Amino acid sequence: MHRRNRLALTAVLTTVAITVPATAADAEPRPIRSLLPIAPGPRPSTTAVQDDDVLNVAHRGASAYAPENTLAAFRLAKPRHADMFELDVQETRDHQLVIMHDATLSRTTNVEDLYPDRRPWKVADFTLAEIERLDAGSWFAAKYEGERVPTLDRVLTAMRGKGLGLLLEIKNPALYPGIERRIAAALRRSPSWLRYDPRERRLVVQSFDWESVRRFHAVLPRVPTGLLGTPKAADLPKLATYADQINPTFGDLTESYVDDVHDAGMDLLTWTVNDPEDMEKAADLDVDGIITNKPDVLHNVLDDSDERAA
Repeated sequence: MHRRNRLALTAVLTTVAITVPATAADAEPRPIRSLLPIAPGPRPSTTAVQDDDVLNVAHRGASAYAPENTLAAFRLAKPRHADMFELDVQETRDHQLVIMHDATLSRTTNVEDLYPDRRPWKVADFTLAEIERLDAGSWFAAKYEGERVPTLDRVLTAMRGKGLGLLLEIKNPALYPGIERRIAAALRRSPSWLRYDPRERRLVVQSFDWESVRRFHAVLPRVPTGLLGTPKAADLPKLATYADQINPTFGDLTESYVDDVHDAGMDLLTWTVNDPEDMEKAADLDVDGIITNKPDVLHNVLDDSDERAA
């Protein structure tokens, strides 16, 4: 088994390291990978340890079972055996950070009913007060009627202490100049996400826009970052100067590419994998994490694989 580099997300130390009592660590029902602290430095480095675990990341929360990117989906991630939850951050007209995947509000809210004359219903064209009126749950199932579009601040507060890490995607940053600094400010307002705790406080910021990742890294250099996509193997050492993960789609994944990423000192999470056979294939390629809408299915696949290996 490749000696993977454990994510720098495990030890973001903005002040001093938090010492976790043994009794608290023992209370965690299922250890989440070998997430080890590191010595303070200008930016996190990774610690190489022997570890066969695959990180289970709930894509937009447990989005196969609750409306994506809502608190309902994030809260369901832990009962469905996720280790982390992923979300997408965009910005309102009045520069407030909200959780939404699409650049428009129409697919996952009732914005067309409430604001019929505001086509094409871009997130950036609405104030936070207007977005907070929207129903973000009924499209998924009647029982989620009234679920709201959450702000990043609300998610950081609501999910604190829930035993889950956070994979935060900066979505469409070219539409929102300065969004990296505003996300950094939100994280500083909720500093527990920036402190080391092996039970829950893990954080990675990622984007398809690699320049946005670089800008975020310049603001909070000790927060681990990920690059969505499949950069050329020859470019990986250069990218590793500001990125800790390479996160390609499963369709682009090969064993040699996983090895290239590991050799460059980075981890690799692949997405969005919902089929059990594909989950097993990804795990066999020695990925460090799998992003899925069905974290419970992934949990069962990984458990079955562990039992066969034993």
